[in-house]
Amino acid sequence: MTMDLSFSAEHLAFRREVREWIPGALPPHLAQKAKTGQGFSMDEVMEWHKILHRRGWVAPHWPTQYGGPGFDATRRFILSEELELAGAPTLSPFGLSMVGPLLMQFGNEAQKARFLPTILTGEEVWCQGYSEPNAGSDLASLMVRAEDDGAGNFIVNGQKTWTTYAQYADWIFCLVRTRIGEKKQQGISFLLIDMKTPGVSVRPNLTIGGTHAFCDTFFENAVVPQENVVGPLHGGWTVAKALLGHERTLIAAVGTSRRALAGVKALCRSVHTPSGALLDDPLMRAKIARLDVRLQALQMANYRALAGAELGRAPGPESSILKLVGSEILQQCFELAMEAIGHNGLSWFNEGVVPDEQQGIPSSFCYLRATTIYGGSNEIQKNIIAKWILGLPA
Repeated sequence: MTMDLSFSAEHLAFRREVREWIPGALPPHLAQKAKTGQGFSMDEVMEWHKILHRRGWVAPHWPTQYGGPGFDATRRFILSEELELAGAPTLSPFGLSMVGPLLMQFGNEAQKARFLPTILTGEEVWCQGYSEPNAGSDLASLMVRAEDDGAGNFIVNGQKTWTTYAQYADWIFCLVRTRIGEKKQQGISFLLIDMKTPGVSVRPNLTIGGTHAFCDTFFENAVVPQENVVGPLHGGWTVAKALLGHERTLIAAVGTSRRALAGVKALCRSVHTPSGALLDDPLMRAKIARLDVRLQALQMANYRALAGAELGRAPGPESSILKLVGSEILQQCFELAMEAIGHNGLSWFNEGVVPDEQQGIPSSFCYLRATTIYGGSNEIQKNIIAKWILGLPA
């Protein structure tokens, strides 16, 4: 079957609509931060969440029956790409893109009615409780325990780590061990926990990028109703795998990298050396050109995955290529930016010391070292590619 990688007239019209809407919708204080590449606070992210909700675009992948616009895969991609190109705040994915779609698939009617509306409006913020100090890429080794108290509750004990923005969250979705003594992928359940539950505590960790993005979350005899289990009891591994499969066509973050690379080019025009603008340096031009070619190749691979999605094909192991290459390219964009600003890269958040266009680069460079780890480390992606695409033995 032939794949059409071009956009239809209707999709091009939708791109224009989105592109024209964003400048007027983005509040001036957010637009200024987007212009200078500064990070957004959680309050600012949720402010943008509510603006998108009023427009009907906060959950482009949600069906109309749950309050979404029911966009096709191409419209979802276009909206995401235009928001990335504009530098708009990136919405928290944990409610909208993870637990929300999962509840639609595995949740009962009471769970859908309770949680989906507040996820959509942004009234409740979610975080993810998957990784543990001794269970990261080998997630099936998790040991947070949820024991039946005989009265319709679980008693939860243990620690989760890398719980992004848990200090702001109202709820956390967790993988917990509800039965021991079987194959490690078995006996795991998918549990929703109110962060206000007594015995739940959060300790933010300061990153080298100067943010408190990641946290450790502790459970000490936290009492959680068993009705908060999503999907079958002890069947959480299947639920978790389904969650990780949502919205894989967007994982390449092509729009983010395109914006970052355009920023590098503009930066190199403004930075001058004794021989002229840095962009005139043949070595720097070669580095930018090489990265630009890789980015265009990634964009075409992304379009192929998108075309497949439009034909009803769920993104398969090829999404690992998008994640692997996309995360590397984004890192390399900021490596080039750091090279361009030279000694100004020795600190961050130094407003008034360096030009506006250089503010935020060092912090972003440090934070984005994690792109090749989160969302499934690139080493794991290479294993998936080797086994399921290249057919190499495990």
